Amino acid sequence: MAVVAMKPYVGVPRDVVANFNGMQLVYASWDHHLLFASSLMMCLPPQMKFREFVEGPLTVLLQPDPDAGKIEWNKVQWLKSDQAFTPDFEASLKDNGIVHKALLRFKTPGLNSLLKQGA
Repeated sequence: MAVVAMKPYVGVPRDVVANFNGMQLVYASWDHHLLFASSLMMCLPPQMKFREFVEGPLTVLLQPDPDAGKIEWNKVQWLKSDQAFTPDFEASLKDNGIVHKALLRFKTPGLNSLLKQGA
């Protein structure tokens, strides 16, 4: 069914980076670990080093998963915007090309609890 507006509609997005006081939203999702219903969302400074992101907020948020303590971060396979990505752990989020509302996905070989063994 078509909708007819009484006047021109102007949508104003409220989640633009300018509204986050120097911070940005970053989403992270752990493939094959659906203990969480959706991606994790964090509000982070773009200057944060990737290592600080992994060892800090990401690690804390993953703690409820029984496999969290077994992650070998040097073996993790990363995706940024569904493209293979090798982060520089000593560079900032910004320098790694992680922008406002970026989605990072990661896979942990050997810790794929939703797959059959050997899959």
